[in-house]
Order: sequence, then structure tokens, then C-alpha cells
Amino acid sequence: MTPLPRCSTGIPGLDVILGGGLPTNRLYLLEGQPGSGKTTLALQYLREGVRAGERCLYVTLSETADELAEVAGSHGWTLDGIDLFELAAAESVLGDGRQQSVLHPWEMELGGTIRLIQAEVERCKPSRVVFDSLSELRLLAQDPLRYRRQVLALKQFFAPRNVTVVLVDDLTGEGGERDAHLHSLCHGVMSLERLTLEFGAARRRMQVQKLRGVDFVAGYHDIALLTGGLEVYPRLIAADHHAPFAGDPVPSGVEELDRLLYGGPLRGTSTLLTGPAGAGKTNVTIQYVIAALRRGERCCFFEFDERIGTLLTRAKALGNDLQPYIDAGLLELTQVDPADISPGEFAWTVRRAVEERDCRIIVIDSLNGYIASMPQEAQLFLQLHELLSYLNQKGVTTFLVNPQHGLMGNMSTGALDASYIADTIVLFRFFEARGRIRKAISILKNRGGGHEDTIRELRIDARGLRVGEPLDRFHGVLTGIPRFDGEGEHLLEERSADA
Repeated sequence: MTPLPRCSTGIPGLDVILGGGLPTNRLYLLEGQPGSGKTTLALQYLREGVRAGERCLYVTLSETADELAEVAGSHGWTLDGIDLFELAAAESVLGDGRQQSVLHPWEMELGGTIRLIQAEVERCKPSRVVFDSLSELRLLAQDPLRYRRQVLALKQFFAPRNVTVVLVDDLTGEGGERDAHLHSLCHGVMSLERLTLEFGAARRRMQVQKLRGVDFVAGYHDIALLTGGLEVYPRLIAADHHAPFAGDPVPSGVEELDRLLYGGPLRGTSTLLTGPAGAGKTNVTIQYVIAALRRGERCCFFEFDERIGTLLTRAKALGNDLQPYIDAGLLELTQVDPADISPGEFAWTVRRAVEERDCRIIVIDSLNGYIASMPQEAQLFLQLHELLSYLNQKGVTTFLVNPQHGLMGNMSTGALDASYIADTIVLFRFFEARGRIRKAISILKNRGGGHEDTIRELRIDARGLRVGEPLDRFHGVLTGIPRFDGEGEHLLEERSADA
């Protein structure tokens, strides 16, 4: 089949969902409750047409020109280049002696309204038209059958004129329900939704319900209404993003630590570091990141729980100054607010880091923060599994920091047990020896290959981290309260910074 010519919507994420944009010379429905972002999307669509040198027309029954200019101004835009046809100010065009109120366009006779719109289209000869909104047309029609006939008449009017039309519907009529008959008349239907959560900012999402003759990414996609326009974050489908890569080990630069995994985690795998708070999970992750930065690889650290300044201070105290790598563009530290970001936006941010900036190591610290950004727990595993599968397909090494609830005894991972979707699991524990609290590290599984089954001491001091010899006199490690009964020479002592 010959590919259909497309017109960009002006929103990159939406164009990805649509497979390149809207097929031209067709009629589309954009529906959603008030506040879902319809007007902003419509203005972006027309502004993209102006940028491409096309004639664009905005027909408004529901908002005045001043209100539209205010919406555009809130995003730093102007309406320059867009022909604006305001039905509220069209009484001078009627020419039949009637006095039409500027404030009440719905009092006009329906047929006259349609003729005015058609006359304006004939005058402007636009390539793109936005009709905002159909709810006023319903009020004018007063009868559902008459209303649908007029929409069909509009479709037939636009069909031979090489115009791509977007009809906006705010779903305020007929009990707020979607009009199935209207869906059948249009070539495509895009639906926007606004969701209010118990805490945090309101979430928005969209879906393309139909697009005749064209493949598109179905399902819900998170969106955000920001200063500067609407951003759409396409739902991630890992199977569409496979890239060939060599699954070689990723070393940490600490020989004893690498020995635990027979060289290190493999590229294209995810490593879960789990254990109580303060056991060394983030510091071990930083060690892998530092080693990658020294090899010239780009890394991205998504910090949900800890402030970036605290992370930099902690790393520097252990002899690892991250600032030079940030200045060189090799390391990206991103502070993530879980109350203000959707999982779709986070996945899109990770995808851009991988595809646009070639990040080879991704760190998510921590999964608890990721959980907070996704209250709908039933979908959480699917979101996380798809994200990790995507990173694996791209040959990216992923580190997931997963704090456990509690410090001693039986500990749990909280609302999310990500152990089954991770390729490698590194377990951290506190243990008691000779009246002191120490840290232990061990490997529970490694899908990418073999691993040591020993338990080793982990020591973190001013000169970095060390991994000790296997502790063969350990007891009770699986109970959560391990104890070491061996000799003192097997244990590591702290080193001074200038030793």
C-alpha cells in the first residue's frame, strides 16, 4: 500500500504514537473533559501548520479571541499566522437585519451557523482547520438526529477541499458520555483524560481510539500540560527497540567485588541491590558508575529519594568526585519528584537518555520512589517490567536500589517485590562480630552466568570500598540476623583517608 501523506501535530510524542502524524485531508475528533488539554493540543497542531507554511483556521464557538490569546500567551505563544473565526462576533456577516448578541452565539439558527463556517473556509482556503467545539453545535441543533446530520454535512463539505480537520468535543452534552455515532463518522478519534489523585499533581493521559487504515500505538499514554505546550509520552513497547550488543561483563574496578559475579553484571541486564538502609547499596552502585565513567561511558542517575547534593557529598567523602564527570557531560544526575511525575513520563525520560545521549548505565535509586509515582499497583509490574526489558534490549546495564523495610530481623521489600524481574540480585546485610556492627554482601542469583555463593564483608571508608575474604563462620544469614563466629583476622579494619 502507498503510505498516506502525514501532517505533524507539533507534538513529537503524539507523532510517534500516530506513526508519523495525522493522515492528511481527513476528519478527526479530539474529545475530553474541560481541563484535559484539548485547546492547547489544538493550538499546537495549528502552530505546526503555520511553521510548515500552511494556511490554518481556528473556528471557535466556545471561546473568544481574547481567551484563546490568553491560552496561547500562557505558553509563550502568539496567534500570529492563524486565521481566527469567532462565531460570537459574526453578526455583521449575517446581512439579514437580525440583531445577534455577541455573548450568545447559540441563539443563531443552526443552518446559518454552518453557512458562515463554510463561507469562511471558502474565503481562507486553509489546509488545517480546528472546530471548537461541538457542544455548542449540539445546543444549536437541539435534536441528536439533526446534530449528527450537520456533522455529516460538514464532513462531506470538507472532503473534496484537501483540508485536515480536528473537531473538538468537551463531552458536556448527553450526560458527558462519548458519542458512538460521532466516532463512526470521523476517520480518527483521540481522547484526553484528567485524573485527580489523592496526593500530588493531577495526572493526564490520552489514547487514540481509532485511526482508519493506519497502525498506531494503542492503549493509554501519559501526558503533561506544561508551560510551552502539551507533552505526550508514548507507552513503551520493549519489543520494538531491540539493538545488537555484546553481553560482556561490566567491571566495578574493585577486583574482589567483580569476583563475586565472575567479572561483573553483563551488559543488557538489570541488577537489584537490596538490603536495609545504610548497608552500602548506593555506594556499591556509585563504584560501578565511577568505573564506567573512567572508561568514557555515559551514565544517568535517577535520584528519587536522596538529594543530588547529598549524593555528591557522599561520593566525594569516599574519594569519588563526580563533579568533573558532570562537567564533561558523561554523568547526568536527575532529581525525580515522585509526586509530580507519571511512570510514562519517567519511561520517556529514560528512553531519551538512552537513544539521544547514548547512556550505557542507568541507575534508579530507589524503587520505593518509583512506587510512589505509580499508585495503581496492578499496573506497576507491567510498567517496570517493560522498562527493564527495553533497557535490556538496548544493551544498557541497569542498577535498581531497593531498600528493605526494617533494619534487623525479617525484612520485607514493601509493596513491590522486584526480585523475579531482575537478572542479578545483590544482597546486603548487617552482622555482628566482636561487639561491632559490620556489613556483608552476597549474590543470590545471576541469570547471566555463574556467581560466588560466599558471604563476604563489605567495608566502606574514606578511601572507598573493599570486599573481604569469604566468611565461612557465618550463621543465620537467611534469618535476617547473621552472626560471625570466626577469627578476627578475617575482618576488615577502617583505613584513614591519607593512609
